[in-house]
Amino acid sequence: MNSVLNFLGSISWWQWILIILILIAIRDVFVQKRHTISHNFPIIGHFRYMLEKIGPELRQYLVANNREELPFNRIERGWIYASAKKENNYEGFGTDRDIYAHQHIFINNAMMPYKTGLDHPNNTDHCFLPCAKVMGLYNKRTKPYRPGSVINVSAMSFGSLSARAVESLNKGIKMADAYHNTGEGGLSPYHSHGGDVIFHFGTGYFGVRNDDGTFSLEKLVELVNKNPFVKAIEIKLSQGAKPGKGGVLPAAKITQEISDIRHVPLGQDVLSPPNHSAFSNVPELMLFIEQIAEATGLPVGIKAAIGKLDQWKELANIMVKTGKGPDFITVDGGEGGTGAAPPSFADHVSLPWVFGFSDLYKIFKDKDLCERIVFIGSGKLGFPAKAAMAFAMGVDCINVAREAMMSIGCIQAQICHTNRCPSGVATQNKWLQSGIDPTLKSVRLAQYFKTFRKEFIEITHASGYEHPCQYKMSDISVNVDDQSLSKELDSTYMYHKVVVPFNGMQELKDCIYLGGVKKAI
Repeated sequence: MNSVLNFLGSISWWQWILIILILIAIRDVFVQKRHTISHNFPIIGHFRYMLEKIGPELRQYLVANNREELPFNRIERGWIYASAKKENNYEGFGTDRDIYAHQHIFINNAMMPYKTGLDHPNNTDHCFLPCAKVMGLYNKRTKPYRPGSVINVSAMSFGSLSARAVESLNKGIKMADAYHNTGEGGLSPYHSHGGDVIFHFGTGYFGVRNDDGTFSLEKLVELVNKNPFVKAIEIKLSQGAKPGKGGVLPAAKITQEISDIRHVPLGQDVLSPPNHSAFSNVPELMLFIEQIAEATGLPVGIKAAIGKLDQWKELANIMVKTGKGPDFITVDGGEGGTGAAPPSFADHVSLPWVFGFSDLYKIFKDKDLCERIVFIGSGKLGFPAKAAMAFAMGVDCINVAREAMMSIGCIQAQICHTNRCPSGVATQNKWLQSGIDPTLKSVRLAQYFKTFRKEFIEITHASGYEHPCQYKMSDISVNVDDQSLSKELDSTYMYHKVVVPFNGMQELKDCIYLGGVKKAI
């Protein structure tokens, strides 16, 4: 025994390393069968897998240039981070963007910018920018709702996001006078910190479902009555990153808390199917909308990614005949994000936002329905110039998801689907999310929204307007091709936006509309 110990003690450190490498090589060649590279190139092959594993980080921080990355490049992320932290978000020496690139946006500035008077609301509040339209006004809902902000938090569920992330978002939107869309994971305690909420549900009816997984109107009414901060209801037909695809919530991920919030059983996989069970065609959808609106008194809208247009045309025709319909429509682009989706869906199913929205808007414009609907855009629109384009095309609000996540710490690691989000935003790992301080992060979300609105107002004034609802298609140009270097939006997408009724920012500050009657706040 002593001789063995003496022998082992005589082996130097480099000899130990050589022995370990020999053992790894033997394992690679004779034992493991999974990796061809390791078998054919023992030891060296492991370096290939190591570099592959850290490749995204190497490209993000060392290789890719400032404008190269997707979904959001370094300049875009930097602007959000600086805006959220109230740091200098300017750049010097002029733009480094290729302004001749395809789809580059040009905002046509006025010879003389809009000039605010001494008593103008934006002189006292530089980021005051409410929605110019009211949800539910035309359909005479009992509780119409005017969003206090043109930028709001898009649908992201508790479960997909961590508890502290959802809490940070809700506290932040309260400070920013915006709204918080719950996502389809139900209304959690973390959505209940004082901010306005749009309750969103999909085919799983989480939070408002019966034991058999069908929709429960009684539970929805109970939820709305218990939570007066719920200002509207949104029915998800599809989302940009994976339209027409359902999902499974594995039993292993269902905690007691998630079970209580979503009204799903413990110990069982829960199906979220591609189709709704509460309706199966457009007329039934219309009845479903009116049933919910009648029972809750709230505005009811729909969210969808855009592809085929036949059923949208059918919806418009029914709205013309009945005088009823959704109070708002959220259009999600194919470039929108999600916690997890197959690449075949995320890359190829549903149209990009500009194509999808323009196709849809033209349908409702042709039927003279646009004044009745609050249009909401979603899909990488969380930057003032892109928002200006969206408003010129006809939106009334925008929803942001990943941009909001970045404002509270997301670093675009793109591992949301692994439960290993390093920033703690998109994970249920207690240790990882413990780094999020909702008191601090909520302020950053609010500051990002306020900075966004301030710059958006400044761009709007530079264009000669008081409010972005006044933008026309001809105010924005985009690069189209080499023969016609840039074309205005109306020439590009072949329609003119419907004029939004707007009598000045002061009226938005002083008044709301209830049932068509002007009342002081």
